Amino acid sequence: MANHKSAIKRIRQSEARRLRNRYYAKTMRNAVRNLRKETDKAKAAEDFKRVTAMLDKLAGKNVISKNKAANLKSKLAKQINKLEA
Repeated sequence: MANHKSAIKRIRQSEARRLRNRYYAKTMRNAVRNLRKETDKAKAAEDFKRVTAMLDKLAGKNVISKNKAANLKSKLAKQINKLEA
């Protein structure tokens, strides 16, 4: 157990961040999963903008790495371009 006030506070902060990051990561995974299921190209393109913004935001906050965000965006873009209008 922590003995210093600052260490106790750090434990509280890190736990709050962990839970917040878990929520954001799960939300991101669900958004990516739903986008992959999409079959309508127009709807998928619209959702892609939203998911791309989400990935960039999470990469900026270091919830996911910048390379993971770039890889996901690339794969999703390729998949959307394969869809027929």
